[in-house]
Amino acid sequence: MSDRTPDCLPTALVVGASAAGLFAAAALTEFAEVTIVERDSLPAGVAPRRGVPQARHAHLVWSGGVRTVDDLLPGVVDDVVARGGRLVRIMGDMVSRAPNEVWFRRFLAPHHRNLVCSRDLLDAALRDRVLAHPRITLRQAMTALGPTGDARRVTGLRVRDASGERTLTADLVVDASGRGSRAPQWLEALGLPPVTERRVDAGITYATRLYRAPGTTAGTPFPLVNVQANPAKAPGRGGIVLPVEDGRWIVTLAGTRGGEPTGDPDAFVGFARRLGDPVIARLIEHAEAVGGVTVTRGTANRRRHYEKMRSWPDGFLVVGDAVAGYNPVYGHGLTVAAQSAAAVRDLLRATGFPVPGGARRLQRAATRPVSAAWNLAVGQDAFYPDATDTPPGLAQRLLARYVDRAVATGARNPRALSALLDVMSLEKPAVRLFAPDMLLPMLFGPRKRHLTGPPLTEAEWEAALP
Repeated sequence: MSDRTPDCLPTALVVGASAAGLFAAAALTEFAEVTIVERDSLPAGVAPRRGVPQARHAHLVWSGGVRTVDDLLPGVVDDVVARGGRLVRIMGDMVSRAPNEVWFRRFLAPHHRNLVCSRDLLDAALRDRVLAHPRITLRQAMTALGPTGDARRVTGLRVRDASGERTLTADLVVDASGRGSRAPQWLEALGLPPVTERRVDAGITYATRLYRAPGTTAGTPFPLVNVQANPAKAPGRGGIVLPVEDGRWIVTLAGTRGGEPTGDPDAFVGFARRLGDPVIARLIEHAEAVGGVTVTRGTANRRRHYEKMRSWPDGFLVVGDAVAGYNPVYGHGLTVAAQSAAAVRDLLRATGFPVPGGARRLQRAATRPVSAAWNLAVGQDAFYPDATDTPPGLAQRLLARYVDRAVATGARNPRALSALLDVMSLEKPAVRLFAPDMLLPMLFGPRKRHLTGPPLTEAEWEAALP
C-alpha cells in the first residue's frame, strides 16, 4: 500500500484519448490524478480526429451503453441530444431487417433507446466533459513507447514528444490505444508470456457516403434504416441509413469477400440495389451526396485474452479495442468501452486504489463486458466462408438456429422483442433469451404474420422521395 499523505492522490496514465480512453479517465478521477497521453493533436469542437479512420462510418450507442454513459458522465447524453443527436426507440424509430431476412415490426412497447449521432459529435461531447475535469491532464502530440518496470509491477511509461524521450511515473498505466495496441509486445518485453488471441474475420469492407437529408426529412425524426447481411448467402451485403445532426444522412454499405463495395462514387447506389432489399437504394438514389466515398477494410473481430494470463503486472490495465475489436456492423464497441470503464470504477470503489495485486482483478473486471458483445458478433461472423480456422461446431450451430428463431419471434411479438433487445443492447446476459417471455411466444404464439417488406409509412416515403 502506498505511504502517501491523504492530500497526495495516486496517479494514472491513460494511453489514448479514444472514447475508451476518455471513459477510463472519467472512471479513474474518483481515485487518482489522471494524465491522458495522446499521440495526435485533438481537434477543437465537432471535427474529425486523426487516428479514428472509422469515424466516417455509421455509429450508434446501444441502450446498455446509453445507461452506462449517463452513469459515468451524467448529462453527456442530454448534451449530445441538445446538439442534434437523437435517442431512437428500438424498433419504433427503426426500419430493420435481421440477418435471417426477417423485417422487424415497429413496436413501441420496448424501453430500449439507441443514441444516434455522428461520431464527431459524440467524441466532441465526451472530450468537452472529460477534459474539463480538474483531475485530468491532456498531453497531446506525445507517443507512448512502452511501460517501465518488470513482470511483477509496471511503474510508469516511456514517452516521446517534441522535446525528446522521458519517463512518466504512475501507479496505474491504462492502454486504451485501440486496435493498433502494442500491449502484447510490451508485456513480452517485460518478461511475460504471449497473450492468447482469437480472430474471426468475415472479410467485410465498409463504404460510407454522406448525403443531405432528402425531400422534407431534414429536422424530422426519420427512422434509421438497416438491412443486415445474411451469413447464409455469401457474399453478405448490408447497409444502414443513419439520419444525424445538421440535416445529414450517413449511409454505410458493407460487403464480405467477393461482394465488397468500392470507393467509386458512381457505383455506390448500384451496390445498394444489390442488398437483400433495395430500400436504401430507393431512399438515396435522388438524394444529394456530400463529398466522396470513404472505404475501410480490416474489420475483423479480434480478442486478446488478457484475463486468462497466469501472471499479470500490478499497475497495468488494457481496455477498449485494445482488448477486443468487433466487426463495426454490430455497433457494440462504444457500449463495451463504457461498461468496462464502469466495471473498473465499481471495483475500485469496493477495494480502494491502488491495491497491490489488484491490477489482475481490474483486468478481469474490465474484460467482463467483452464476452457478451464478442459472442453476438462471432455468433454471426463465424458462419461466413474462411472467417475462422475453427468452423462453428454443433453447439454453435444449434445456438445460432435458436437465435434465428428468437429473432423471428421478436420481429412480430413485442414481449419477445423486449427480451431480444435486452441482449442485443447489452443490458442483460444471453440467458435472457431463454426467459418465459421469449419461450412462450416462440412456442405457442399468437403470432402476427411476418412483414413482406420494410415498414416505412406512406408519409415517410413521401417525405423522402421527390
